[in-house]
Amino acid sequence: MPLISVQTSVAQPDADTVKHLLQALSTSLATHVGKPESYVMTAFNADVPMTFGGTFDPACYIEIKSVGSFQPSQTQAMTQAFCQMVSKTLGVPGDRTYIEFADAQGYLWGWNGRTFG
Repeated sequence: MPLISVQTSVAQPDADTVKHLLQALSTSLATHVGKPESYVMTAFNADVPMTFGGTFDPACYIEIKSVGSFQPSQTQAMTQAFCQMVSKTLGVPGDRTYIEFADAQGYLWGWNGRTFG
């Protein structure tokens, strides 16, 4: 039910780099939202044409969704953690990364033939 999806303009990294990043994001997201990692989904898309601040310098957009409500302290901590991961792994500076957090109501999130609400 928690999802973290990363879109970036940087070139596709090697498979091991992507695998390591997705595993790190999965573990971190599970910890931040207090949900089992067995429910966390990650996604990664590179080479996405995008601008930020009117330039084509490396940029990143991260979308995080979860059933329930995010608290301001959670989103602040996740922003710091995920910006650092993306900067370290992909070389995208934190000031060229946007993160969108979205609370989902259980009845609007489906899994295994049913919804969570």
